[in-house]
Amino acid sequence: MASSDLLRNQHVAESVSVALGRAHRDDPVLAGTGGPAGNAVLTAWTGLVLAVLGVAELLTLIDLGTLISWHVAVGALLVPPALVKTVSTGWRIVRYYGGSPAYAEAGPPPLLLRLLGPLVVVSTVALLASGVVLVVLGQDDSRGELVTALGLRVDWITVHQATFAVWAIVTGLHLLFRIVAAVRLTVLADRRRRVPGLLGRVAVLTVAVVTGVALAVVLVRADGSWHRERFHGDQATGSSRGALR
Repeated sequence: MASSDLLRNQHVAESVSVALGRAHRDDPVLAGTGGPAGNAVLTAWTGLVLAVLGVAELLTLIDLGTLISWHVAVGALLVPPALVKTVSTGWRIVRYYGGSPAYAEAGPPPLLLRLLGPLVVVSTVALLASGVVLVVLGQDDSRGELVTALGLRVDWITVHQATFAVWAIVTGLHLLFRIVAAVRLTVLADRRRRVPGLLGRVAVLTVAVVTGVALAVVLVRADGSWHRERFHGDQATGSSRGALR
């Protein structure tokens, strides 16, 4: 029992050190794409983009009825960067467990972050996918019952809300552990340390942003039923007020 407690404390201490920036991985720099170092920089920049967009998405919840178009648009903008970060992280995992010397030298993240990672990916995919489904189905079909569990009626709106709750918790923890490292790899990076593959990373992020904008335009135009209900509700309220006058 004592040894297991000691091991657990070591894992916690390692994760806290990473969160505070006291410990970090030394990623080897390779020619071409930059190797592990280039992968880390791409993942960090993508993570910061997702963090900014995630905060913007949370702000739309202040008045979702009025900001529904912004909610849909920002949600669409989140999709491509989320896919990029999933692929870049997945590539690192594949290379590490595939026996790549460079990635083996860099080593894995702390155990707690490795356990948290899959939850972040699954909850993010579920949240964004359910959001797209809501827009595509529209207001009425989104409220159609999917299943009844423990006496509770579950529809697509319920699924989106439930996945949001899980996403907010696990992503908040992930951000807490990784934000310092991400800022150091990007905004505060040592400009004297040249990591090859800059044009490739810029190209990937640019494509992600352009794709997100295109997806946002398509989805905002497709969510008319959500707008109509609010518009008619406001119109009816205005009419009743006029009648009272």
